[in-house]
Amino acid sequence: MHNASKHLLFILAPLVVVFALLPGVYQNHLLLFNFVIFLILAQGVNIIYGFTGYLPFGYVGFFGAGAYGFAIMVMHLQTPAPLAVLVGGAVAVALGLLLTPLLRLSGAYFAIANLAASLAVLHFVANPALEGITKGPYGVSLTGTFNPSHAYYAAVVVMALTVGAVVYLKNSSFGLALQAVREDAVSASMAGVDIIKMRVIAWLASALVAGLAGGIYAWYVSVFYPDNVFSGEFSIFAIVFALFGGVATITGPIVGVLILYGIYNLIGFTTPQYFQLIYGLLIMGLVLFLPAGLVSLATRRGWHVP
Repeated sequence: MHNASKHLLFILAPLVVVFALLPGVYQNHLLLFNFVIFLILAQGVNIIYGFTGYLPFGYVGFFGAGAYGFAIMVMHLQTPAPLAVLVGGAVAVALGLLLTPLLRLSGAYFAIANLAASLAVLHFVANPALEGITKGPYGVSLTGTFNPSHAYYAAVVVMALTVGAVVYLKNSSFGLALQAVREDAVSASMAGVDIIKMRVIAWLASALVAGLAGGIYAWYVSVFYPDNVFSGEFSIFAIVFALFGGVATITGPIVGVLILYGIYNLIGFTTPQYFQLIYGLLIMGLVLFLPAGLVSLATRRGWHVP
């Protein structure tokens, strides 16, 4: 069996089935929804960071743009929610196109510029002068479209498509070319790889993923403020989850979300001080001893980890 088929059958299919069935046996619907959203965002970070090396500290900018793209379509054009989610993704892609000059930067310069861009989008959306369009800092209410059940299954669909995209990158010549660009752009260019085109495609794909997730999040919660959907926690959590499990893999971000977000929900709400301590120790240990993430424990023993 081809590797891609194995990954779809033994990783993607069980993941989708589990999250599709869990609402029937577990009552905390919001918790399951958040798990799915972070699985989407962690894989989105995986696409841009794991396969190109660009660390997007301002990744939440695409998420918030998708949420507001959804909200504006519903508020002003009474667009059906599924179509508005697609528009949210398109808005995030448009923002990604606008920010493509940032790809000329690298390392910390890119990360800082990306973070600054997301803050600029936040302040633009929250501008009181745009109250007639975005509701400014006063928040959005979309109670007419409130349907958490439909939003949840839409999130599961987007999660499946996102993991499917990572399976493609992991098993295609396109994904190998992206990793070649990440490792040594000069050598990849000399081998005939179109570096700019490859980076832009990965950048826009990760923007689309976050935009769709943002639109579905707006559909699910229906009432939110700019500070909610542009909160830096979305970026930080998605990046940490992806790094903890291991980027440039299919299973790494999934493992990271299930373990770290699971720990967060076990002890984070009731005793946040202990959670912050454990979380900090985990990250320090990861950086010092497992820079390639948890999956590297298996690869060091010669096991193949997809």
